[in-house]
Amino acid sequence: MWGWMLSGGMVEGVPRGSFVFRVRMGDYEVEISGHRREVLETIKELPSLMVDVYKAFEGSKPKTTATLTVKTSPAKEEVAVEKYPRILRVDSCDEAVLRILESDWGKWRPRTVGELKKALKANKLGYPGRTLAGVLLGLVRKRKVRRWKTDAGCVYILAEEDAA
Repeated sequence: MWGWMLSGGMVEGVPRGSFVFRVRMGDYEVEISGHRREVLETIKELPSLMVDVYKAFEGSKPKTTATLTVKTSPAKEEVAVEKYPRILRVDSCDEAVLRILESDWGKWRPRTVGELKKALKANKLGYPGRTLAGVLLGLVRKRKVRRWKTDAGCVYILAEEDAA
């Protein structure tokens, strides 16, 4: 029904010195972070908290499902290129990735490496997959981009600046 992961190490996008505890129930995940002592005190209350969390998630599930079938005509190659953002000339892969993620397309939802690679290709920027992976890792480490794992693989989105 649920699994958990306890991490005292570095998690992307979480400041050093923070303690993170994640609980997954089916498709939903709850993360508790803060100082180690506070998180551990909260974990002691986990059985009662999980009941509340489960009830909260149950309320958000759809009561009924519907199937919608939409007929579409085969997409032309030009149409596929149009859905990716256009970016101006860039000097590096880092800059290209940041410009793509800053666009409405990049802000709309987190993007996979494959989607980012296609967006770069649509802009006639053919960076190899290993280069793109290295650039994304560097941007995560610099906290310019956030990354997390999904069933589709890792996804990336522009990091929000802290309002200090």
